[in-house]
Amino acid sequence: MNEAEMKAELERLQAENAELKSKASAGLSLKVSEKGAVSLYGMGRFPVTLYKEQWLRILASAPEIEAFIRENDSKLKTKE
Repeated sequence: MNEAEMKAELERLQAENAELKSKASAGLSLKVSEKGAVSLYGMGRFPVTLYKEQWLRILASAPEIEAFIRENDSKLKTKE
Protein backbone atom coordinates (compact mmCIF):
# COMPACT_ATOMS: atom_id res chain seq x y z
CA MET A 1 0.00 0.00 0.00
CA ASN A 2 1.58 3.28 -1.05
CA GLU A 3 1.35 6.58 0.81
CA ALA A 4 -1.50 7.98 -1.30
CA GLU A 5 -3.60 4.85 -0.75
CA MET A 6 -2.94 4.94 2.99
CA LYS A 7 -3.91 8.60 3.14
CA ALA A 8 -7.14 7.93 1.21
CA GLU A 9 -7.97 4.99 3.49
CA LEU A 10 -7.27 7.09 6.59
CA GLU A 11 -9.62 9.82 5.33
CA ARG A 12 -12.31 7.23 4.55
CA LEU A 13 -12.02 5.72 8.03
CA GLN A 14 -12.12 9.14 9.70
CA ALA A 15 -15.29 10.02 7.78
CA GLU A 16 -16.86 6.67 8.71
CA ASN A 17 -15.90 7.17 12.36
CA ALA A 18 -17.43 10.67 12.40
CA GLU A 19 -20.66 9.31 10.89
CA LEU A 20 -20.88 6.54 13.48
CA LYS A 21 -20.28 8.99 16.33
CA SER A 22 -23.00 11.32 15.06
CA LYS A 23 -25.47 8.42 14.89
CA ALA A 24 -24.62 7.37 18.44
CA SER A 25 -25.33 10.81 19.83
CA ALA A 26 -28.54 11.16 17.83
CA GLY A 27 -30.60 9.71 20.67
CA LEU A 28 -32.62 6.58 21.17
CA SER A 29 -33.63 4.14 18.49
CA LEU A 30 -35.64 0.93 18.42
CA LYS A 31 -35.24 -2.22 16.37
CA VAL A 32 -36.85 -5.65 16.26
CA SER A 33 -34.27 -8.28 17.19
CA GLU A 34 -33.72 -11.55 15.35
CA LYS A 35 -35.77 -13.32 18.02
CA GLY A 36 -38.68 -10.89 17.74
CA ALA A 37 -37.92 -8.78 20.80
CA VAL A 38 -37.63 -4.98 21.00
CA SER A 39 -34.09 -3.60 21.29
CA LEU A 40 -33.59 -0.07 22.58
CA TYR A 41 -30.32 1.51 21.43
CA GLY A 42 -28.68 4.64 22.79
CA MET A 43 -28.82 3.98 26.53
CA GLY A 44 -25.31 2.60 26.80
CA ARG A 45 -22.77 0.51 25.00
CA PHE A 46 -25.19 -2.38 24.47
CA PRO A 47 -28.89 -2.35 23.60
CA VAL A 48 -31.60 -3.10 26.14
CA THR A 49 -33.59 -5.98 24.64
CA LEU A 50 -36.87 -7.19 26.07
CA TYR A 51 -39.93 -8.93 24.69
CA LYS A 52 -43.11 -6.96 23.96
CA GLU A 53 -44.91 -7.98 27.15
CA GLN A 54 -41.88 -7.00 29.24
CA TRP A 55 -41.77 -3.52 27.68
CA LEU A 56 -45.52 -3.11 28.20
CA ARG A 57 -45.16 -4.13 31.86
CA ILE A 58 -42.38 -1.55 32.35
CA LEU A 59 -44.39 1.15 30.59
CA ALA A 60 -47.43 0.38 32.75
CA SER A 61 -45.20 0.75 35.83
CA ALA A 62 -43.74 4.09 34.69
CA PRO A 63 -45.48 6.16 37.41
CA GLU A 64 -44.15 3.87 40.16
CA ILE A 65 -40.65 3.93 38.66
CA GLU A 66 -40.69 7.74 38.43
CA ALA A 67 -41.91 8.01 42.05
CA PHE A 68 -39.19 5.63 43.21
CA ILE A 69 -36.53 7.68 41.42
CA ARG A 70 -37.82 10.92 42.97
CA GLU A 71 -37.92 9.35 46.46
CA ASN A 72 -34.37 8.00 46.13
CA ASP A 73 -32.86 10.87 44.18
CA SER A 74 -30.22 11.62 46.82
CA LYS A 75 -28.95 8.02 46.67
CA LEU A 76 -28.88 7.73 42.89
CA LYS A 77 -25.96 8.65 40.66
CA THR A 78 -26.17 10.21 37.22
CA LYS A 79 -24.05 9.23 34.28
CA GLU A 80 -22.20 12.20 32.85
